[in-house]
Amino acid sequence: MSYQVGVPSSSAAAVPGPSTSARAPSYSGSSASSSDSEPDDFEGWEEDADEAAAHATRSLFEEGKFLPTPEEALAWDREKFGFDLKEVAGRLALDFHQSIRLVNYIRSQCPPAADLAKLTGQEAFLSADEYLVPVIPDDPLLQLELDSDDWSDDEGSAAPAGDLPHAQRKIRELEAQLAQARGDLSDFRQLVQTQLRPEAFSEAAAADRAAGDAPAKPERDDDTHYFQSYSSNDIHEIMLKDHVRTASYAQFILSNPKLFKGATVLDVGCGSGILSLFAARAGAKKVFAIDASEVVEKARRNIKDNGAEGVITVIRGKVEEITLPVDKVDIVISEWMGYFLLYEAMLDSVLVARDRFLRPGGVLAPSQCRIMLGAVQDDELVRDKVLFWSDIYGFNMSSMASEVYDEAMVDVVSSSALITSVTSIKELPISTIQIPQLSFRTPFTIRATRAGTVHAFLGYFDTFFTPSGEPVPDERECNTVDPPKEETFKGPDGGKEDGEGREVSFTTGPQGTATHWKQTLFLLRQPIEVKEGTTISGTFHCLKSTDNSRELDVEIHYSVQGGADSAREGKTEVGMFKVR
Repeated sequence: MSYQVGVPSSSAAAVPGPSTSARAPSYSGSSASSSDSEPDDFEGWEEDADEAAAHATRSLFEEGKFLPTPEEALAWDREKFGFDLKEVAGRLALDFHQSIRLVNYIRSQCPPAADLAKLTGQEAFLSADEYLVPVIPDDPLLQLELDSDDWSDDEGSAAPAGDLPHAQRKIRELEAQLAQARGDLSDFRQLVQTQLRPEAFSEAAAADRAAGDAPAKPERDDDTHYFQSYSSNDIHEIMLKDHVRTASYAQFILSNPKLFKGATVLDVGCGSGILSLFAARAGAKKVFAIDASEVVEKARRNIKDNGAEGVITVIRGKVEEITLPVDKVDIVISEWMGYFLLYEAMLDSVLVARDRFLRPGGVLAPSQCRIMLGAVQDDELVRDKVLFWSDIYGFNMSSMASEVYDEAMVDVVSSSALITSVTSIKELPISTIQIPQLSFRTPFTIRATRAGTVHAFLGYFDTFFTPSGEPVPDERECNTVDPPKEETFKGPDGGKEDGEGREVSFTTGPQGTATHWKQTLFLLRQPIEVKEGTTISGTFHCLKSTDNSRELDVEIHYSVQGGADSAREGKTEVGMFKVR
């Protein structure tokens, strides 16, 4: 977590493009206005070829037929096969998750279009979780809000007297519209972040000054405090003492001498210089250690004191602005991960380094991360953070507890607190992911493993290092065992000279040894009473904050099926949190 490189402070978060992984696809945006990603520099409004390809949509009924957009694919199916997905979704008043199930059911089971016209909304597959898994990774049809108001063709119509089925459909439709309304705020924020160009305001302000108008408000600075916070020893001591973190990097670098021997390495956000020293010990020919914080002066001394100044060159600056004395490097190493993985936005700078300096076929370490989501029952957390305020020396200060529901908490949770399954909500293959994809919206389903009370959603991340730099297979589980002691991989002799090299992984979840990243908790205002098998389904939204590009805005839209409280059954609830 040595976050010492720059992210332009004026750049807002962009709506994510399609995920490159089928394990946890990111369904980014719910409308045309909020799902079209813009380039980082916001130059122009035309979609590039990659974006156009991302929207290519396969027909529901003709396997080899692809249309440029989801809308054109729907029109094709309507004209050629007589099936109108909009009409069916509106007639049945399908909610967001039922719409996803319908699309995946059609793609996997291939029913005749004529049979689909007979759907009543009571079919078992509309509540089966297996149809929440996309048949086509990043299927553009799953990015459409099929329960949108515009898709309901009986808007405002009243149910005829005694027509119970019509009334039930109308109730479901209104519930779906309510859930959509709750989601509109998130979509609007996404729209503002991607479609409004913050630099345009700076340009206008500069023009005003040139014309003699009043001076403009100073441009926001998200970087200065960030860099200053890494100048002191305290944070580096914490990170270096994190054995899981530091030893995992050491194990990968020193156990893969075939990869590092003779290589040119770029260390992005070098901090104390520890990763650069590992790379030099592993036989790297040249290492460039980059950092924008004053800590680089300490790194320079550390490198000299260890006799590595002939291999390691320290450069102070932002990776977006520096130049290197070489055109390309073979390996980019960086410890960029923040709380909930993406806090502090250092990955943006690593991706810039990748695109500017990494040779084709080069390796990034780490090569992949996964963001995981589950839920916990943590009575101690509630006592410490909520109930504590109800009796302060005989005084009731409960009003002060309200803020704990607005900001995510970073804390260590026992594995015994997990009360549900966990699921991946975002895959990040570092070699291919793009900056806009770091904001995302992903459907999820988790299932209670025992009866109890859900107090909070739980987020953490898993990290993988592969010698090839390629992502691990979807089914690969993350290591939960501590990495070996330092003595077992002091240098290249302990590594593999031949073969495929050694993969390394570590988790920050409660099932592993606690790290300085801990876990991220999203506390619920209303705990959920669950039975074994209760499902909690919803959509997880994660965006860069409009207030500070290094912080995160998170929204969790969720509903409960088969819970202990029948009054909450199937109702969509929304939690909104800051990660900072």
